[in-house]
Parts: sequence; structure tokens; C-alpha cells
Amino acid sequence: MTKCLLGDVAESQTGPFGSQLHESDYVKQGTPIVTVEHLGDIGFTTQNLPFVSEKDTERLAKFLLEEGDIVFSRVGSIDRSVYVKKEQAGWMFSGRCLRVRCDKTKINPRFLSYYFKLAEFKNMMLNISVGATMPSLNTKLMDNIPLNVPERRIQDKIADLLDAIDSKIENNNRINAELESMAKTIYDYWFLQFEFPNEEGKPYKSSGGTMVWNEKLKREIPEGWRIEKLETVLKKIPKTKRYLTSEYKKLGKYPIIDQSKKYICGYTDEEEGVITCGSAIVFGDHTKEIKYVNFPFARGADGTQILVSADKALSNYLLFLQIQQMDLVNQGYSRYFKFLKDKNVFIPSKTLNDKFMSSVFDATFKIRESLIENQELISLRDFLLPLLMNGQVSFKD
Repeated sequence: MTKCLLGDVAESQTGPFGSQLHESDYVKQGTPIVTVEHLGDIGFTTQNLPFVSEKDTERLAKFLLEEGDIVFSRVGSIDRSVYVKKEQAGWMFSGRCLRVRCDKTKINPRFLSYYFKLAEFKNMMLNISVGATMPSLNTKLMDNIPLNVPERRIQDKIADLLDAIDSKIENNNRINAELESMAKTIYDYWFLQFEFPNEEGKPYKSSGGTMVWNEKLKREIPEGWRIEKLETVLKKIPKTKRYLTSEYKKLGKYPIIDQSKKYICGYTDEEEGVITCGSAIVFGDHTKEIKYVNFPFARGADGTQILVSADKALSNYLLFLQIQQMDLVNQGYSRYFKFLKDKNVFIPSKTLNDKFMSSVFDATFKIRESLIENQELISLRDFLLPLLMNGQVSFKD
């Protein structure tokens, strides 16, 4: 092991401050700019990703990212960091972030990105941060961070092993996104365009299927469909039980779903509060993400809302896709549940609902299996990480 300072092997750079770039300068198309909210567990998230113009990109060229850079949250959750891959080269980072750029002749940047994930390193970061009300970082603090790293050959092996695990997780996420897109396409065709298969297997509406005017929706819908208030079709679900992070198990009998960006944030073996309906819709008071899960799970963190359909002609997945179509952005976090209760949802025939679920069953099942596999991979990676970094696990030549 070799001891050194981060400043000996890398250069730190804070993002452009408010006087250099304002949110009002963001444009609809251009160079992506990542901020704290885009620092995911493995890579950058792209939801609500802002852009800057070509003119601002040229003006602020020193804040562009290169493959191998590592981006930190500069304020708040300062222990969060993301490695920049080839796909994000040329993006920009905001003033709420800090970039670490390695001297690749001195250290493997992918190894260093995993080193930054160590629990002991994250604790150290919180201890050295400045700020009375909110922890923050600066380049001076970063440059003086002590490192204890193995020889380059071992760095490369550690980086390759852990990267292989993360690549599998990312690949599962990409497959899941494709499967979700396929299911959404079927939903759009069947339930928005009303071209579900009729008794002869032909598209319903374009083949002359009967459409009737619905006064609640102020539009025509297929004959036989019902329109109900959401609150009238929901099962009564007990209030969520509060689980502390320290109570989560890495593996167990029941997955725990909360309002974070992860579907599964941990496991419990407790029977209390476990919903065994097979599927449900979940969201939280502090997130705009609506999630569909199709495995038994424990009540999530305090504030997590759980919706389960009580109508046999309205599967939870079909209800989930309907809720996704609703405008939730401008409703405010705490108002979601009350707001959703008053929304109208359509209920087709049970035969059509069952036929739809049969069409998307393989996709939802594979998504479920991938989510469970990802949790196991994350547990494996987190188990190996400190052992590899501390030299407790070695590599054969």
C-alpha cells in the first residue's frame, strides 16, 4: 500500500458559480449539464436533465467532463460521487458539483471512483466538510484528502472486477427500460387508441367497434367500459411502518420498497406489514416517481403510499400505467394521495384486462427477476469493496 494525498494524483475543480451560469440560461437542447440530483447509485440519471447552449458550452469549456472524471456533490450529500463514462464525455457539471480529474499515469481513475465508495471514506468526507448548516466541499479540502492505495496492477484488477458487476447491473436496467417501453406501447395502442383485439382479433376501433360518449371524460370510450373515481377501486391498505436504514437487511424474505430511487432498498424477515397481493403501486410524499412492483414486500419508509386495485377488471399494472398518464408534476408532494383519489380511471372488461396482462406478463416477470438480481449484485459488490480495498482479498497471478 502507498500513502499519498488526492492532490498528488488528481486535480479538483468546482463547477461554474451563479455569476457564470444561471438556471435561466438553460435551454431545451444542447450540452447536458449534471447537477446533484443526477448523481445516481452507479451512473448519472437523465430525468429532468437540463442543457446549455453551444455559446455557453464554448464559454465554459473548462467545466466540460472527460471519460474517467469523477463528479461529487459539492454541497449537502457530499459523499455522493459518479464516474464519468465515455457516453458522458463532453457533458458539463454544475456549480453544485465538484470534479476530480485523475493523472492516469499515477492512478487508475475507475479504481479511485470505487475507493470513494468506501464507507470509511464517506465518513471521513463528512468529518472534513465545512459549513454550519449544510456540509460542503472545496478544492483545498479535496487536495488534502489522504489515500492509501495498492500498486497499479492490483488497482486495475479491482477496478475490472467491480466494474464487471456494475456493468451487469446497468445492463439489467437497460433491458428493463426496453421491456417497460414495449409494455407501454401495447398499452397506448390498446387503451389510448382503443385498438385492442376484438373478438375476431382485429383492431377494435378501426374495425367499427362501438364507441359511446362518456360525460365524465368528455370523450368517447369503447362500449362496456366503466369510469370510476380512483378511491372507489382501491383496497384499504394499512399505514406504512417506519423502517430505519439500520434495520434493513441486505438479503431476506421480503423486499422493502420506499420512496427513494431504488425499487428495493433492503430486506426484512418480519411478517408484520407484509403485503402478499403479488403487485402494487408505490410512491412517496417526497418523490415524483411512481413505481410498480410485482412481488410481496414490506411496508416501506414512513410516507410511502401503497395503492392496490380491488377491482378484478383493473389489474395493478393497468392502473399504474393510467396513473403515469396523469399530471403529477404540479400537484405538490404531500397532496399526491388526495389528488389521486379524485382522479377518474377507466375499467375495461375483465376479459380485456386479463388479455392485456397475459401480453405483458413475460416483460413484468423479467423486470421483477432483474430487480432481484440487481439487489444481489449490489450486495456482492458492497461486500467485496472493503475487502478488496483493504487487501483482505487478493488476486491470483
